[in-house]
Amino acid sequence: MADPAETCFSWGTLRERGTARVRELVRQGAQLPVRLWRWAPIIQLGAQHRSRVERHLLSLGSHDRYLRFGYPASDERIRQYAQSLDFEGDEVFGIFNRRLELIAIAHLAYLQDTTAGRVLRMAEFAVSVRATARGRGLGNRLFAHATRHGRNRGVDRLFIHALSENTVMLRIARQAGASVQREGSESEAWLQLPPVTLRTRAEALLARHLAQLNYAYKLQTRQICRLVDRLSA
Repeated sequence: MADPAETCFSWGTLRERGTARVRELVRQGAQLPVRLWRWAPIIQLGAQHRSRVERHLLSLGSHDRYLRFGYPASDERIRQYAQSLDFEGDEVFGIFNRRLELIAIAHLAYLQDTTAGRVLRMAEFAVSVRATARGRGLGNRLFAHATRHGRNRGVDRLFIHALSENTVMLRIARQAGASVQREGSESEAWLQLPPVTLRTRAEALLARHLAQLNYAYKLQTRQICRLVDRLSA
């Protein structure tokens, strides 16, 4: 499957379709997930984004890698992790900047019972944000986005395993109502999720369409800029 960033779209057509779809969802009772000025365009990533995920993780500094993975992950271990991501069984979300670079990624891993071969009603959350994009609440928004998707997949408990010194991640969990247990240098956070509702499903659809519209706009803008550069060269 081709990377969407390399595909040319008609922005006018996408805008018309996206606007009509958003209006339809609002009429059905969906509400904006957050205020527009606080909204972040979160895209569900797929296998076509694997190389972009790898580049994002490789761009993390040594301390950030330590907090994200719980150990000082080498470049090779990060590449192995990126190649092992299951984009179909799990869910991976990302936020792109206007240059279509991933500045934040969340991984929602759905845990399985290996003996019974069935999916348990729980998931593990992990997140990373580029240093230059911090202080904007992207981690909080990715966490809220992941909890909504988890509820829609029937998950009733969200799990976070983090180093105790990762105070930012643990604060996000506590603010969401999670119970945090510390055992020396490591901590575990558990968040009980309410059942899925029609509203959570509608909000997830609305957020997805808005994010796709935003991505298409950034893509079209980049293509126009490249064309202008070639013509002016």
